[in-house]
Amino acid sequence: MNSVLKIYNTLTRKKEDFKPLNPPNVGLYVCGPTVYNEVHLGNLRTYITFDIVFRYLKNSGYKVRYVRNITDVGHIVSEFDDGVDRIGKQAQLEKLEPMEIVQKYTNSFHEVLHMFNCLDASIEPTATGHIVEQIEMIKRIMQNGFAYEVNGSVYFDVKKYIEKHNYGKLSGRNVDDLLENTRDLEAQDEKRFFADFALWKNASAKHIMRWASPWGEGFPGWHLECSVMSTKYLGQHFDIHGGGMDLKFPHHECEIAQSVGADGAEPVHYWMHGNMLTVNGTKMSKSLGNSFLPRELVDGTHPLLDQGYSAMSVRFFLLQTHYASTLDFSNEPLKAAEKGYKRLMNAAVSFENFQFAENKSKINPQEEKEVNELCDACYEKLNDDFNTPETLAVLFEMSTKINSYKNNTIPAESISAATFDRMKQTFHSFVFDVMGLANETESGNNDLTDGLVKIFIELRKEARTNKDFATSDKIRNDLLAAGIQLKDEKDGTTIWTKAEQ
Repeated sequence: MNSVLKIYNTLTRKKEDFKPLNPPNVGLYVCGPTVYNEVHLGNLRTYITFDIVFRYLKNSGYKVRYVRNITDVGHIVSEFDDGVDRIGKQAQLEKLEPMEIVQKYTNSFHEVLHMFNCLDASIEPTATGHIVEQIEMIKRIMQNGFAYEVNGSVYFDVKKYIEKHNYGKLSGRNVDDLLENTRDLEAQDEKRFFADFALWKNASAKHIMRWASPWGEGFPGWHLECSVMSTKYLGQHFDIHGGGMDLKFPHHECEIAQSVGADGAEPVHYWMHGNMLTVNGTKMSKSLGNSFLPRELVDGTHPLLDQGYSAMSVRFFLLQTHYASTLDFSNEPLKAAEKGYKRLMNAAVSFENFQFAENKSKINPQEEKEVNELCDACYEKLNDDFNTPETLAVLFEMSTKINSYKNNTIPAESISAATFDRMKQTFHSFVFDVMGLANETESGNNDLTDGLVKIFIELRKEARTNKDFATSDKIRNDLLAAGIQLKDEKDGTTIWTKAEQ
């Protein structure tokens, strides 16, 4: 196995061999959520994509520092800085303090990621925790002549920047294109040039979240925090920066400009971007009523869904499409993914339970070769820009092999003990450690399922106490239909198992 990890670099628009700046250390930064509302499905796809990147780099022996920020101030509604802070606006709508909104939706974000088995980031810094550093970066940008102050706000001087640097090299946009798409907005007249963006915004009298600065009380622009926090924790030049395709412009383009403007150096070696989601071939959006929250996929409450899907079935579904390709959501592919996920878990159980006994006289060199090639192929496919769909295809070929041995259509003695152990270890490592799938099909294996079933058991117990046997029977029958079988004992219902399908 001699394949080298290749990453499609958005900046150079080609696949490149991955060469860490300081091996075996790797710095990975991913733009986190603005915590003013529930994380949406597009966000989830991005975080699962970089969960795979994080897992595979660790599996490959790298020491990875994964930094994912929390935007808890300063994310403005418009890309042209009209000054409406999403968190402050949501706090007014819900009649809560801004930091209550932040805490509520940060907690929800973590719950969703854990539900879908994403690993925690190494560091999860917040924008409000780095106000001082953001002010200091603004000072450096101003000292270098790439920013100016107007009425207590500070703007990045794009026209000055493009005299020496390429603003638009990441996204492929140019200033003329931007000029055609601009529109009149509040505070637009403060800027010297329409494409200038806010580094610091003067806070109006009604603005709740505000901090003291050399330019007066205000709050940082959205783009600034990522430049500050990525370089603080990963250094002025680090390995990988990731995010959704929608962040290439303006967010990531502005990050590059800010770092170059402040410190004279581009910060990132490899830029990675995940693609968008569609539903039944149509762009996913709230206005069309076809956007999903991750929880709606699991509980099946969205009107476009025929049923709910387990978190691992959804994760499996997301991994069936390469992260850089558009992914379309509809019921039939989700149902197929559910079946595929269960097949993979059944194969995992078969691997664990298979009793292998080596017989050196029956070893078949061709079968040995095929199995070892499958093991190599897992690495080759994932080394090809984290190609999860092709890696899953190889894992299914492995599962076919184990079924052949189990059914004796191919004698298990055709391979050596060393080759069998390699196949078993590779399969387990890629399914669980790299792909991040968890076996939800084993009774008692899923803490979330166990907790939910216990709640239903208590509700059923209460119904029986009240002699509401209709409700009691309905709970039992509905759980059975969902694959959960309750077992009544003399002391009541205390145990459950997966029902026979």
